[in-house]
Amino acid sequence: MKRFNTTGTCYPDQHYMVDVTQRLQVIRQMIGRGDYFCITRGRQYGKTTTLNALVERYSDEYSFFFISFEGLGDAAFRTEETLAYTFVSLLNFQMEMSVQTSGFSLDVKRLVKQALEQYNGEMPTVDLSMLISRICSLNPKPIVLIIDEVDQAGNYDSFVKFLGLLRNKYLARKQYPTFLSVILAGVYDVRNLKLKIRSEEDHQYNSPWNIAVPFDVDMSLSKEGIAGMLSDYAQDHGIAMDVEYLAQLLYDYTGGYPFLVSRLCQILDDSVLSWDKTGLLKAVNVLQNEQNTLFDDLVKKIQQFPELRKLFVDILFAGIKRSFTAYDRYMQLAEMFCFVRNDNGTAVIANRILETFLYNLFLAEEKNSALYSTGASEKSQFIVDGKLNMRHLLERFVEHYNEIYADRDSQFLERNGRQLFLLYLRPIINGVGNYYIEAQTRNETRTDVVVDYMGQQYVLEMKIWHGNAYNEKGEKQLAEYLEYFHLDKGYLVSFCFNQSKQTGVTDRLIEGKQIIEAIV
Repeated sequence: MKRFNTTGTCYPDQHYMVDVTQRLQVIRQMIGRGDYFCITRGRQYGKTTTLNALVERYSDEYSFFFISFEGLGDAAFRTEETLAYTFVSLLNFQMEMSVQTSGFSLDVKRLVKQALEQYNGEMPTVDLSMLISRICSLNPKPIVLIIDEVDQAGNYDSFVKFLGLLRNKYLARKQYPTFLSVILAGVYDVRNLKLKIRSEEDHQYNSPWNIAVPFDVDMSLSKEGIAGMLSDYAQDHGIAMDVEYLAQLLYDYTGGYPFLVSRLCQILDDSVLSWDKTGLLKAVNVLQNEQNTLFDDLVKKIQQFPELRKLFVDILFAGIKRSFTAYDRYMQLAEMFCFVRNDNGTAVIANRILETFLYNLFLAEEKNSALYSTGASEKSQFIVDGKLNMRHLLERFVEHYNEIYADRDSQFLERNGRQLFLLYLRPIINGVGNYYIEAQTRNETRTDVVVDYMGQQYVLEMKIWHGNAYNEKGEKQLAEYLEYFHLDKGYLVSFCFNQSKQTGVTDRLIEGKQIIEAIV
């Protein structure tokens, strides 16, 4: 019986997978043109799975040297000569052990083995260059070189020179045979790595791989692809589910991030949850409260690059629209790690799951604050018959907000108002409910928060007060948004900094929708 897999490579006969045929066809076209390119995506984004499927599907047309730099120690990259010898060793090992060996001629296998016997741990790069030309000329089929986990070598001078060797052979490919295509796969784009090419003190960006063409293939999972995977599962298990609707929900929460899609399905399967919206929301809650390699990597990157933290805080709490700039190093890193995406020129967090995780991460740092502690201590009074009494929650938030922050200046409150509300909300719904921010409505003056609690959804609009006319516009916007969610009741939190403001919670009927407004 097949299963969902989130650890290592996925195989169609063992794991539930999205059909990647279209993706493979595009890569096949690039290989046929003789392109050299990099497949650069975040952790657990399906790079190795795609490459394995590529080799499996097109081994009749090409011979693939498919190797990985994962696990190689410093000794392999100590000098150009040791790297050259390691490279040939990996080729020889693959030819001896891989099931995909029929594409290599006996002469090629003999040449590679002879090279290993001739050199003792070190091989001059000029000899490696000649060996590559010989094996490419003797092999009956064009050879494609694939190096996975290539960014493991990013800080080694020997790797820079190795790339230079491949580049020189590419430029001289009309005179000397070489690999038809070279594919380098990893998290970091080797064209933009910070490489040590002079001394320990003198670093710069170097581009020995400027021959690479852009790789613009969308490797996220589409709604249609997710639906196909769910259909396979439903058929195998005899389960009735609204495949199209559930696929849309999975896509909405994950943005098609392969690991997150598979992990949510894995939780649904392992925990025997219902394959519907209620079950999925429970799976989302489980995911948000677990440790996994993707979240670990995100935390590590924030610690490694403090500028990423500022980028995330600006987007999440300040409502600042950060223009997506390709030459902003940290914007580039965030996109490369698949933490943010370009949304019509504006940087946004890649998906709801990562966004909520970041909110929870930053809010947890404030768990000793008075507002967080108060929310935690009052949690029980807001739960009635398994439902969240959002009106009462807002009433108490208004009281505590005014008590705790009465002496703060308006600039502080305007900048931190939304963060303070989420700080109060988080311990109340923790462990049972979740929330996400509607990306399409978030800006400096307005944010829509959707709270999921025990199968119920609560839509809140948080905004800065800019007069009655603006407030009425916000109420109408919320009413329209409620129509989209098929809800009759919504909530408005207005942060007003007028000295004569009247705080409290009131009810209004707007376009047939009940709007409960809290003014703080």
